[in-house]
Amino acid sequence: MSEIDDTRDTRLRFLLPVAGVRGVCVRLDQAWTTLLEPAAYPDRARDLLGQAVAASALFTGHVKIDGRLSIQLRSSGGMRTLFAECTSAGTVRGIVQLAEGADAPSDLTALGKDALLAITIENPGLDPREPQRYQSLVELAAPSLDGAFEDYFRNSEQLPTRLLLAADADQVAGIMLQKLPGDEGDTDGWRRAGMLFETLGRDELLQTPPAQLLHRLFHEEEVAIVDRQPLRFACSCSRERVEGMLASLGQEEAMAAAEEGTAEVRCEFCGRSYLFSPDQIKALFAPGTLMAQGPERLQ
Repeated sequence: MSEIDDTRDTRLRFLLPVAGVRGVCVRLDQAWTTLLEPAAYPDRARDLLGQAVAASALFTGHVKIDGRLSIQLRSSGGMRTLFAECTSAGTVRGIVQLAEGADAPSDLTALGKDALLAITIENPGLDPREPQRYQSLVELAAPSLDGAFEDYFRNSEQLPTRLLLAADADQVAGIMLQKLPGDEGDTDGWRRAGMLFETLGRDELLQTPPAQLLHRLFHEEEVAIVDRQPLRFACSCSRERVEGMLASLGQEEAMAAAEEGTAEVRCEFCGRSYLFSPDQIKALFAPGTLMAQGPERLQ
């Protein structure tokens, strides 16, 4: 284990070959604090976002992703939207939108029956403007995010899974175990791995570097590191994408944004501002102007 580059902001994939179990372990430090810089969230919302970011990094290391995987939680309550994303390149970003004065609930079932939790995989398509999207809905019957995802993998994917997520103001972390398909491993392997997993608490998960944590938990199972990927914060916003978003509004609405002399569009993920004069907005609608197709808002 000493040969592993056990730095911060990393994801490790590992195997317990004797037990027939695979896993992923994630820790974010600087990437997490950079992600938090544009906004000041109340504690519960911040920690829930951190858990979602950790989960997106775990799942991206678990399945074949050529583009990005996102986790989105929507409700009509005080916490309107939570979004977390990890790309195949190891970049993460995320955001929470709250009603004024609201925070995330301590029990996710309190979000109500209309709350929606989804995992979306977006891979490049033949047309770069039309990516291939696959979405799965996750039932919110558990009070915690890791509990909801455990239920999803067990019930919908038919994969025995253990998952633990943790976050605070300085770091986020997560670990996931899954039984390998088929008859790999001995007959008692999944039970043993689960018992070792049960000894792990959220505080220990947050405070222990990934390689050290895996050795501490699974050294008797001959844990093998499959690979390591560094993780970092990055945003996909650009001036070109903002131009596409303004063009999608139509000329009248886009020009209205510059009534006071300059239109300012601020990315909610990274805090970067893009400024447009009235003449620059008019130029977006000039005949023959081509630009990237943009969404109605930066995402």
